[in-house]
Amino acid sequence: MKSALRFHALLLIVCAALGGCGGGGGSSSSGPSGSGSTPSASAPTGSTGASNTSANVPQSTTPNVQPVTVGVAPGNTRNMLMTSVTVCQAGTGNCATIDDIQVDTGSNGLRILASALPTTLSLPTIAAGSGVSAECAVFGSGYAWGSIRTADVRMAGQQASSIPIQLIADSALPGAPADCANSGGASLLAVASLHANGILGVGLFPVDCGNGCANSALPRWYYSCTTSGCSATAQPLAQQVTNPVSSFPLDNNGVVIDLPAVADAGAARVSGSLIFGIGTQSNNTLTSTNVVRANSATGYVTTNSGGLTYAVSYLDSGSNGLFFHSTQFPLCGFWYCPTSTLSANASITGIDGVSRTVSFDIANSNTLFASPNNAFDNLAGNSSLGFGWGLPFFYGKRIYTAIATRNTSAGQGPYYAF
Repeated sequence: MKSALRFHALLLIVCAALGGCGGGGGSSSSGPSGSGSTPSASAPTGSTGASNTSANVPQSTTPNVQPVTVGVAPGNTRNMLMTSVTVCQAGTGNCATIDDIQVDTGSNGLRILASALPTTLSLPTIAAGSGVSAECAVFGSGYAWGSIRTADVRMAGQQASSIPIQLIADSALPGAPADCANSGGASLLAVASLHANGILGVGLFPVDCGNGCANSALPRWYYSCTTSGCSATAQPLAQQVTNPVSSFPLDNNGVVIDLPAVADAGAARVSGSLIFGIGTQSNNTLTSTNVVRANSATGYVTTNSGGLTYAVSYLDSGSNGLFFHSTQFPLCGFWYCPTSTLSANASITGIDGVSRTVSFDIANSNTLFASPNNAFDNLAGNSSLGFGWGLPFFYGKRIYTAIATRNTSAGQGPYYAF
């Protein structure tokens, strides 16, 4: 997800993890896949941590379970957690349900390829100065350029009304400004490069940038575009790309991702649930769960493993592997490939100093990619930028992502719990 520091996107190179960009089982050209975004800085200026004081949480009876799956994804990318999202012209019944939307706890807000929307669904633009609002969403693998549009977003029995979303590769816009296009990596403007029809960011923050963008015209963030070009501009909080969950009337303080365990060899298909709310209904109660409180400005926690400390660490369902740097495991390209599956331990520490111990396995990536399976809990790759607990960490767990400043039964977010 983005912050004033950028979409932290570890090394999340949006590449087909069949074995690499363009295929080829686990070759050196293969790269990790995922939305690769970083925790957003949407918490109040000067805030250093989340309160751990419990507060009354409004209860709900609204249907709050959204089906999610891991299966055959565009480009045969492995470990892609997908769902379907219904997008409507605000205040109307003119809607379309878009499949193959990646579920990403590492970003905030809904981003959909313009090509995925039917021509009958016209979403209004948002004014910015004398032009219309647009955004450059920079990921570790490249950038997504598109307009900011207003829409109703529906999932399960929930609706986020009239929220800003990003319409990627909107032909109504001029081309991406030079500072956006030159931000590094590929242009993520089609299914072939994004490996999804869009990204559903259900991370730790209500909006994707926060006060930094509200107060200043930051480069490679928000723009005002006319027919003659685009220029950077400040963006009010209410007009920033919004985490849809934060705009639900109830069940709006976070999400739970509930996925079954998979075998060591993986699974062809996995079905699970994206549950809206924390402590708002009987199916999202926080009990006997390890809470790890994240930094309210960055969303980071700290991971210690193998004698190394990773100060940049996060739980990210939008990353298709575990990503960290280690000399203990042999590499085959981007991916670790030990001769036999190895086990490791780690501690994940929150800003309050409380640590949780976890264990994880690392399998031979070449063996995994040679199989017909799509879901793996032991796929790991190299990164010099921190420790990303990607989708493999989510299998066999209920993982909670609490939104900053929202009350839950375990205190205010931002935090992870599992």
